Amino acid sequence: MTPAATSAAGPGSFDLAAIGAGLPFAAALADLRAALAGGVAVVQAPPGTGKTTLVPPAVAQHCAEQGLVGRVVAVQPRRVAARAAAARLAALTGTPVGDLVGYTVRGERRCSDGTLVEVVTPGILLRRLLADAALDGTAAVVLDEVHERGLETDLLVGLLTDLRQLREDLVLVAMSATVDAAAFAGLLGGDEPAPVVDCPSALHPLTVRWAPPAGPRTDERGVSREFLRHLAVRAAEEHAAELASDPEVDALVFVPGAWEVGRVAAHLREIAHGTEVLELHGQVGPREQDRAVGGRVPGDPPRVVVSTSLAESSLTVPGVRLVVDGGLAREPRRDAARGMSGLVTVTCSRASADQRAGRAARLGPGVVVRCYDETTYAGMPAHVTPQIATSDLTDAALQLACWGTPGGVGLALPTPPPARALADAVATLRRLGAVDASGAATETGHRLGRAPVPVRLARALVDGSPLVGTQLAAEVVAALSDDLRAPGADLTALVRELRSGHPASSRWRAEVRRLARTASSGSPAAAPTTTPAAGPDHPAGLVVALAHPERVARRTDGGTYLLASGTRAALPQGSPLAGALWLAVAEVARASGRVASGTGAVIRCAAALDQDAAELAAAHLLVDEVRATLTGGTVRARSVRAIGAIELTSTPVPPTPEAAHAAIRDDLRDKGIAALSWSPAATALRDRLALLHARLGAPWPDLSDEALLERLDDWLAPEIDAVARGRRWGAVDLVDPLRRLLPWPQAARLDELVPERLQVASGNHPRITYPPHDDPTGRPVVRVKLQECFGWAATPTVVDGRVPITFHLLSPAQRPLAITDDLASFWSGPYQQVRAEMRGRYPRHPWPEDPWSAPATARVKPRG
Repeated sequence: MTPAATSAAGPGSFDLAAIGAGLPFAAALADLRAALAGGVAVVQAPPGTGKTTLVPPAVAQHCAEQGLVGRVVAVQPRRVAARAAAARLAALTGTPVGDLVGYTVRGERRCSDGTLVEVVTPGILLRRLLADAALDGTAAVVLDEVHERGLETDLLVGLLTDLRQLREDLVLVAMSATVDAAAFAGLLGGDEPAPVVDCPSALHPLTVRWAPPAGPRTDERGVSREFLRHLAVRAAEEHAAELASDPEVDALVFVPGAWEVGRVAAHLREIAHGTEVLELHGQVGPREQDRAVGGRVPGDPPRVVVSTSLAESSLTVPGVRLVVDGGLAREPRRDAARGMSGLVTVTCSRASADQRAGRAARLGPGVVVRCYDETTYAGMPAHVTPQIATSDLTDAALQLACWGTPGGVGLALPTPPPARALADAVATLRRLGAVDASGAATETGHRLGRAPVPVRLARALVDGSPLVGTQLAAEVVAALSDDLRAPGADLTALVRELRSGHPASSRWRAEVRRLARTASSGSPAAAPTTTPAAGPDHPAGLVVALAHPERVARRTDGGTYLLASGTRAALPQGSPLAGALWLAVAEVARASGRVASGTGAVIRCAAALDQDAAELAAAHLLVDEVRATLTGGTVRARSVRAIGAIELTSTPVPPTPEAAHAAIRDDLRDKGIAALSWSPAATALRDRLALLHARLGAPWPDLSDEALLERLDDWLAPEIDAVARGRRWGAVDLVDPLRRLLPWPQAARLDELVPERLQVASGNHPRITYPPHDDPTGRPVVRVKLQECFGWAATPTVVDGRVPITFHLLSPAQRPLAITDDLASFWSGPYQQVRAEMRGRYPRHPWPEDPWSAPATARVKPRG
């Protein structure tokens, strides 16, 4: 495109006709212009229609026509996408990046005073909002790819909608590639939904091929190596076949993460001769990114681009007519029980799979090869899981507090934050001094919130600089803030590599310089007053421990590590950190099998530490207290000095009543009610009461495990007192405790409603076995000899006639001959067959031809 693309509309403006030439969304520009009359709109258009390219300049033109002063800020969810979107729009206007169109991403900014459209990532705009709540100098915000449900994008929806109540002149546009646009229209519009601008898909015919692997796609280490090779082989074979008919075909392979991109690309370079293999993910450099998204020029060889999900909707890779999809994605997950959070590999959503497939049919007929079967596709979740529902919310909670809406109360968030995760996040912020008791941000919180890294790393940078030096603190934090693999989980080794020529060194050094400036910009937020007696190998560990004090860890006798949070984790085999007594763990992930050495978790990144540094960094977790446990049914106590779950010293002491009670309750909640000594009489009583609750409801008590744990003090308090004084659990009979739950006066009818025994026709009283307490639909059972029920027609019931009793009619050898809850039908039919089979085998027992008139008996015939 020549500079005429801008001059036709005048200097400092956009020629939308020239920019939109050939883009399907150009047909929707009139609808967008009409929708913007109210200042807010939602755009729904599939990937590849040109919404990312056309909407920001169209909004800029609208603002100019309305006399609104300021630039249009377009938000892309990833740095790669932000740079690519700005570069494409600048190229279409015939201007250099940074002139009419610019971008700002972490560590890089290309803008000028004349920039009308600035493309940024969500984190950049969030920090701007917290620094300048009015967004002075911004006339409009365009949120792209809101359907991806990124945590920061969801927060921006709530904050910007809130801002529009004060700044009605702020134009706000949200763009979605899927059918959830109506939900965002309701959020952005306030009293009335915002108008939705639709653009039809530009898809050409698409051929779907299924190519599931022979084995599983994932194993205990993540994505299996065999599956990655399968992806590479299928991509090479399918690409070669397509090239035979069309030499212009390029291929796009989807894998979940950067490591998988590298593995598949390496396989392809071995087998796809004559093909250029390109990698596309957030860690490759700008030049490589531009090469992957820039398209093939005449004379270039055919291309295969191996990408993470960022090419799913955020980016368009030109020339692609073949897509090979592994059907996997990487999503954040929070493990509250173990205090872990991180990215995990999951099956992608159907919406994601469809968007990936659509990449093959933008320019003409295309092919998608799905490396999974149709059953797997049908079982995929319909939409992506919102990150706010699964992520660690510490940073989000601080941003909401700095905005003045702790917990997001009153904000139009697409999904409210889960209460448990939010409470944990606020507790973490309080320990950091970032929020006060009411949840409002403190001065420290505002400073940490302005730092260009997550709040935990901001704390490590600010507090660590006066302890280890600004340069080292910035180096460690810069390494932690990037998604880099530490060799053998050794962070110190990673930092050494970054200093001496790692592929990511240039990006890392730029980040170090930026963080060093941040650390030097003011006084420490809450710098400790003492310096640990740490050797030269431990400063990096101290910085990590300041970021994650709950992940301070000490080696156990078995060679694994116990974290202060209580989680047990193992180093990967061959790690140079294996001999360290103390570690500061930066990343720990769930794992299984040999990888985790039976702990259920593996340490991905850590640095050596010593006890003094551990106590300094985790001072708020350092306690001197009496800890009691229930061991072998008896309460035992120790005086403990500990960092969280890590005991530094331990001395046996008599248990205090409070500690004993707490130990017993903790043991019950940990092991469950089943850990108690349930006698047959107690079990039978519980089953009887459970049936009454299931069939009659209140006031008959709920006897489920959860309900009994919730009401421990109502039924088990005297026994807990006795065990706290030294009695053993095994000596406690639970019959009397359960009777404390009986409702009065209804309890007087217990034996009438659910009797323990039933009088049968012979006069005997066999026991009634009631269904287990966790089977509310079960039937009570009576096991009785068949001869004891002769002549009995009406099937007896319990619970005021609501529940019939099931009879197991037994042979003389006590084996079931029939199971029935309809005695009359049994005597009139199946009995004759039973009689024919049994009377020869048991001749001394009565088998009358007419069971109705025969006397019921438990006796045998007299001899002779």
